[in-house]
Amino acid sequence: MNSKFRAACIQINSGNDLAQNLTVLKTMVAEAASNGANLVLTPEYCLMMDGSGRVMRDNALAADGGATLTELQALARERQIWLLVGSLTLKTDEERIVNRSFLIAADGTIAATYDKIHMFDVTLPDGKVIRESSSYRPGERAVVAATPWGKLGMTVCYDLRFPHLYRALAQHGAEFIAVPSSFQRQTGKAHWHTLLKARAIENAAYVFAPAMCGEHAGNRQTYGHALIVDPWGEVLADGGEEPGIIYAEIDPARVAKIRGMMPSLTHDRPYSVVASTNAE
Repeated sequence: MNSKFRAACIQINSGNDLAQNLTVLKTMVAEAASNGANLVLTPEYCLMMDGSGRVMRDNALAADGGATLTELQALARERQIWLLVGSLTLKTDEERIVNRSFLIAADGTIAATYDKIHMFDVTLPDGKVIRESSSYRPGERAVVAATPWGKLGMTVCYDLRFPHLYRALAQHGAEFIAVPSSFQRQTGKAHWHTLLKARAIENAAYVFAPAMCGEHAGNRQTYGHALIVDPWGEVLADGGEEPGIIYAEIDPARVAKIRGMMPSLTHDRPYSVVASTNAE
């Protein structure tokens, strides 16, 4: 049986000054480690957050993450923690950049990477239009990574609205699912808690959702409320609206217990869809 561990989700208000964001993030990661966290997770866009796609492209890191990623690897190694870097924006061989999540092991090696699959191409309730696909190249593979405590499914932000992705991760062994996010304030108020609880319940998995919060350059507002949700849908910790760190004690045995009681992951059945065209 995998052992219990302490998870920490960081909530931060990043802007478009990478050096400043990195300083703040490293301080918060170190604090989480000092408070006994074994796995520390940071939000999407944790080191660069601007509503302008041009600014994000201009400030994207080298394809290999460069010295910035090396610093984060050194931090994980120094603190002997597993560190999920929610996402970094990286240059590619085309104009578009990628939004990549990194899972760093306690020895500083890269255990897994995941490129955000689903692009946030939406019109918000106030009429604001966001088209991530104009700046970002979507990923093409789902990722389940091995950790000392069990398997972690990796997702990012808007992926949350695509339950089939989470089902696939769980059916490939994920007991925990990471959802690092910079959820928009307007949609977050309506859907954030509900969607995260649903993904945890549907898949009988712990959900870790570190979050961005507050006002950001480029007229962007994020919702905050970093969450840790257990496999029964219980919210173990909620970060509210201000920067900070939330913690929860995680028991992998609870995943096995709930999946044993309600083994819905083994009950999926093939079916056809009949769309009637006859008006009644």
